[in-house]
Amino acid sequence: MTLKEGQRVVLAADTRLTESAEVSGVVVGFLSLAAGTAGTVEQVVVDHQEESDDVREYERLKSLLDAFGREMPTESRKQLEEKVGSLQPAWTAFQERAPRVSVRVRLDNGFILDGAHEDVFLPA
Repeated sequence: MTLKEGQRVVLAADTRLTESAEVSGVVVGFLSLAAGTAGTVEQVVVDHQEESDDVREYERLKSLLDAFGREMPTESRKQLEEKVGSLQPAWTAFQERAPRVSVRVRLDNGFILDGAHEDVFLPA
């Protein structure tokens, strides 16, 4: 699910915001927001993962193989195919990692949750 700026949302579950607070050794309590607390999405941030050197090299060599592989001498093509094959696990792992989407939501009660994962909220 991808949330959009201006969209109304509700918390999907009770959400604990702080650990137990202590003042002079006495536990004061903690802050939680109840499931169903409504608010409005103010910002959506998509954090794309950074490509490793192996991923960039795989893309470069795969493109070279796809474009010129048929025209290459057999031994050169075989070496290139082996190198692409050795980089395949890094490429597969990169493809399986989804970008992290976080949101800033201004709740109706005045609180602002910033940097929360989008899965914490449901469309209202």
